[in-house]
Parts: sequence; C-alpha cells; structure tokens
Amino acid sequence: MTTRKRIKKKPSRFGRKKKCRFCGNPHLEISYKNEKLLQRHISDRGKIVARRVTGNCARHQRVVANAIKVARFLALAPYVREHYR
Repeated sequence: MTTRKRIKKKPSRFGRKKKCRFCGNPHLEISYKNEKLLQRHISDRGKIVARRVTGNCARHQRVVANAIKVARFLALAPYVREHYR
C-alpha cells in the first residue's frame, strides 16, 4: 500500500481587493488645491503612494499623481520631507 501525503494549501496573503474611493464617490474632486486629500496619497518621505497601497484605479491614480506634481510645483506640497533623528 502506498500512502499519500497531504498537500497543505497555502493561505492567501492578500485580503480583499481595495476599491477606488473616487469611483465609489464621483463627487470627490481631485484638485491640486485640496491639500488634505493629496496628503493621504503622499508618504511620510514625500513620495507618491503606489496604487496597490491606496487602492485607486489606474485612471484616478494618474489624476492624483498629476495633482500632486502641480501642488509641488506651486509649493503647496513638499518634494521631500525633512527627516529628523
């Protein structure tokens, strides 16, 4: 008789997929003037947060990235944050 080994199924590391906030609520305006909204998409180091982290769709991620770049150019958002020890 041969014995079979049970193959353990690896648990999924990923939770459910995040929904795009802007697709769900079309009244949210993405603008370079809306600093509070843009700060959610900028990391503590001043980098633009990736799509997979924020859950944005590709279209809205491009719009957010362009708004951040305009806000940086107009000195409304920082290019780089100060890092203090």
